[in-house]
Amino acid sequence: MQVKTKAIVLSSLKFQEKSLIVKCFTLSHGLKSYFVRDAFSSRKASQKIAYFQPLTILDIEAVHKNKGTLENFKEIKIASAFHSIHSDIYKSTIVMFVSEMLHHSIHEEETNEPLFNFLEAALNWLDNHDDIANFHLILLLETTKYLGFYPDTSDIDLPFFEMNEGIFTPFHAISSLTEHESSLFKKLIDLKFDNNQKTFHVIERQIVLKVLIDYYSFHLDGFKKPKSLDVLKEIFS
Repeated sequence: MQVKTKAIVLSSLKFQEKSLIVKCFTLSHGLKSYFVRDAFSSRKASQKIAYFQPLTILDIEAVHKNKGTLENFKEIKIASAFHSIHSDIYKSTIVMFVSEMLHHSIHEEETNEPLFNFLEAALNWLDNHDDIANFHLILLLETTKYLGFYPDTSDIDLPFFEMNEGIFTPFHAISSLTEHESSLFKKLIDLKFDNNQKTFHVIERQIVLKVLIDYYSFHLDGFKKPKSLDVLKEIFS
């Protein structure tokens, strides 16, 4: 089946000497993996590889066999040309971390148009703003809405957040955050991208980030802690 769609690059892996395996989250078909033959050997190799940087948004034409094997691109072009994401060390580090989180979180080969549209809008926001210290925290929390485990905020005034059920409770259980962690998590729930990004100081931001990673681990089978986490902490310390 021939498909034209937008796609967000989640990861690219070198295969043998010259080729790439590229995992994309597509607008039309959810998660798809593509084989790019001779990505490193043609005269346009640098241009090809630039297409597959983390969270690049592409317009693609592809052949989908839908047999659980690697698919093939027919045509690729940049859908949103970022101006700052890949040249700014803070933004590129955030993007590396977020792409790894999404790589370990999105598993379905089915359409999730609301999630795609949210991620596309968020990445364009990141590209056009400089006050970004909490961007990754807000994005990861908002993404849980589309993955099915956004916190239930109906009892948000209660002191403890219970991770397994995703609810606020009056009592502290084994799987609950501390009262301090719960308070920081409530702050995050109230944040939007355009809020003051100085809401958290460095230590608080690291606490909230750990809470989010643990929360993803509770709700996603086989979730792996991103290898880029230490780089992110270093950049924002």
